[in-house]
Amino acid sequence: MTEPDFVAETDEGTQKLAPRSQTGAEELRREVGAVLRRPESHPPPDASLDLERTGDDTMIINMGPQHPSTHGVLRLMMELDGETVLRTKPIIGYLHTGMEKTGEELTYQQGATNVTRMDYLSPLSNELVFAMAVEALLGVELPPRAVWMRMLLAELQRVSSHLMWLATNGMDVGSTTMMIFGFREREMVLAFFEKTTGLRMNHNFIRPGGTAADLPDGWEDDVELICDTVSERLGDYDELLTGQPIFRERMEGVGSISADEAMALSVTGPILRSTGVAWDLRRTMPYLAYDQVDFDVIIGTYGDNFDRYAIRLNEIRESVRMIRQVLERMPLGDYRVQDKKITPPPRARIDESMEALIHHFKLFTEGFKVPEGEVYVAVESPRGELGCYLVSDGSGKPYRMHIRAPSFVNLQALPVMMRGGLVADAVATISSVDPVMGEVDR
Repeated sequence: MTEPDFVAETDEGTQKLAPRSQTGAEELRREVGAVLRRPESHPPPDASLDLERTGDDTMIINMGPQHPSTHGVLRLMMELDGETVLRTKPIIGYLHTGMEKTGEELTYQQGATNVTRMDYLSPLSNELVFAMAVEALLGVELPPRAVWMRMLLAELQRVSSHLMWLATNGMDVGSTTMMIFGFREREMVLAFFEKTTGLRMNHNFIRPGGTAADLPDGWEDDVELICDTVSERLGDYDELLTGQPIFRERMEGVGSISADEAMALSVTGPILRSTGVAWDLRRTMPYLAYDQVDFDVIIGTYGDNFDRYAIRLNEIRESVRMIRQVLERMPLGDYRVQDKKITPPPRARIDESMEALIHHFKLFTEGFKVPEGEVYVAVESPRGELGCYLVSDGSGKPYRMHIRAPSFVNLQALPVMMRGGLVADAVATISSVDPVMGEVDR
């Protein structure tokens, strides 16, 4: 039987890459965007198994919300027939913080401090989508440097988030070494964020009108070092995991979902792309300057845990590829719009001018007013489509704010992915969804 190829969506269309084999990680590293693949997958659940059976011979157990492998305060009610999962019900709400309602009591200037805490593994993506929504209502056009700076930070954030996923997924399936590796490389990205924004997480750096500051001196060398290190060590991850028999047993043919099921549930991100659907907002609905850089949209075939692992691994490669292009093409100029209605004066001017001090004070106490209207803006976060719906009544605060959180929507797929599987596979399947509960219970 001929095994399916791994494919990548390119500017020229869908490009088929070389078929995978089990010859080792060295071959993998020679194939751009390709991943190793098993010659055969796990058999489907036993056809004779009655997945609809109920009664005294089934058992309902709770997994979470305190279980470490649920990746936060997620509770799963699972109905079992022996060790086979018949039904699963995700239960959320243990972390609810009311961030959307809080956002309606904050000025647009303060809003980024709120949304950045939703997906705490990808805070810059939240800041980006909120800022873009506000800018769409304002009708402002960013300077080119601000656009490319945002793209640089967004892709570094994707690398950081996927490295965290590789680390925690490795731990979930028994690889403590991958946990150490993932945190080691992620630390380099967080150190750069701290140098740039002043904070490792929850930055409040991408703001309506641009960014809070320019890139620090020597940023090119820092970013180049990150790219070189991550590119080199991705080969170590391949060698450690991709051909490892225990890892493959835990991931291949486990947690499968079809393209039709994923689209019916509005699933996006690596889960949808693992089913063979090449949907990535950076390509299908370009924003920032993604239409000016070269990258591939990696898609899978089987929609299982292994495909989701392979996609995230290769998305790190594609992000590094884009970051290198940003390094070469970063324009000079302003990092924020020079509109005094929304941009505070330079810090040095506050010490010299009373008008500048009053201007600064008014912006940070009252904020700026946004024209009446409503808008929905979406970006491709590491977990899928992250959207921000804003309604303005003409005041300095949003009348209504709603976040389309990919973790929240993607959790709907868990009952489908776990149906007919084993209890032991539940841990790996939950991990493959990559949920962030701060985003689910925002």
